[in-house]
Amino acid sequence: MRSSPSIVPADRLDRDIYLVLEDFGARAGCSWRETDEQDTDRDTIIRDLLSGQYAFPVRIVVFNAIERHARDATSEIADELAEAAAGNAEITPALQAFVEANATRPFGLQLALPLCGTA
Repeated sequence: MRSSPSIVPADRLDRDIYLVLEDFGARAGCSWRETDEQDTDRDTIIRDLLSGQYAFPVRIVVFNAIERHARDATSEIADELAEAAAGNAEITPALQAFVEANATRPFGLQLALPLCGTA
């Protein structure tokens, strides 16, 4: 039983924290990416995924230590990435594969087709 108060400020933990599991290949395997505390919110994770900070994401989890819950957020983040890609955000082939494998909605990316000139 703790006799003194915790030195960890409760307000820093009373929020959803997102972590990304990334595949580093056959030799290194998968690992949870080291991330600065201020970069673990939903918007930053999505922005970092779109900008290529994560090469081969596998799984995304969200937890809140104060509320005592954790869950898999892979599909909901994949849905948001699909929405961003449909809005003309460029994504890497690996991120496109992640979205296609995990999104719950159709991946509505319109690819540009080259136009043939008339002869």
